[in-house]
Order: sequence, then structure tokens, then C-alpha cells
Amino acid sequence: MPVPASIAHSAEEYRFNDGYLLNMVKDLSPEEWVKRPSGATNHVAWIVGHLIWTRKMVLARLGTEWSKPWLGMFARGEKLDEAAAYPSPDAMMDTWREVSGVLGTAMENASDEALAAPAPRPGPPTADGKISGIVRFLAWHETYHVGQISYVRCLLGHKGMMG
Repeated sequence: MPVPASIAHSAEEYRFNDGYLLNMVKDLSPEEWVKRPSGATNHVAWIVGHLIWTRKMVLARLGTEWSKPWLGMFARGEKLDEAAAYPSPDAMMDTWREVSGVLGTAMENASDEALAAPAPRPGPPTADGKISGIVRFLAWHETYHVGQISYVRCLLGHKGMMG
């Protein structure tokens, strides 16, 4: 099924972000995943975990239940905990691939009626007051965090992803 027009651009953003994220982390060592280039930055593991958690939130808005037991540590408002046992990079990327597949299917199966439903309040921002607006906002939110990973990777001494 084609993705509904109201979220088609967002579906493309999610696909782009999927490829960018896979490329940005493939050459990072396990130690680099949890290294903070400064005391103020999140490490790559936390950012990737937060993106997985956010995709779970998109899925919930699309009527698809999906989760992992450890996702709560990456929820909105949670802070990076230096003492936490974060999942391994392999576990995170296996989960990223899994949630990406589930998200693609959920977007293809989303109905125009469900996307036109009023957005629950309180909740993520939505320009149109509908579920479709939440999906679009969270795609933008994800792109913002993918950009953060690009900066962290450069601060760790790696080449930027865009040249």
C-alpha cells in the first residue's frame, strides 16, 4: 500500500534517517558509543536509544504496539546516566533495524481516517492538530537528533557524513 499523502514526506524522512544513522555509527567502536565528547553532550548510545523510543511513540500514534524492556531509559525527559548499563551497540542496531521495518509497515498501513484523528493533549507538537501532524513533528525531531550524532561523531575524530 502507498503511504497516505499526509505523511508521505515524513515516511521519506524516516527512510533517509535510517540510512544516515546506519552509516554514521558503523565505524564507531563500542567505547565511542558511550563516550561523551563534553560533559554537556549525550553519547551516541543515548541518542540512538532515544530515537528508537521516539519511533515507538510514532508507532503508538499509528495504532501499532511495539516495545523493548529497556526503552524507558531513553524516554522524553530522561537524562543520560553515566552509571547505567546501556544496551550494546549490536543490540541497539538490531533494535533500530527491527523498529524501522515495523515503522515502514505501519506507515504504509495507516488510514487517512486514523491520521485525521485529533491529536491527544497533552502530547507532542502538531501543526495541524491531528495525528498526522504528530508523525510529521516526530520525523523532524528524529532528523534533529540524527544531526546530533553527526556532530558527536566529528567530535570523536571521525569524518563528517556529508563530505
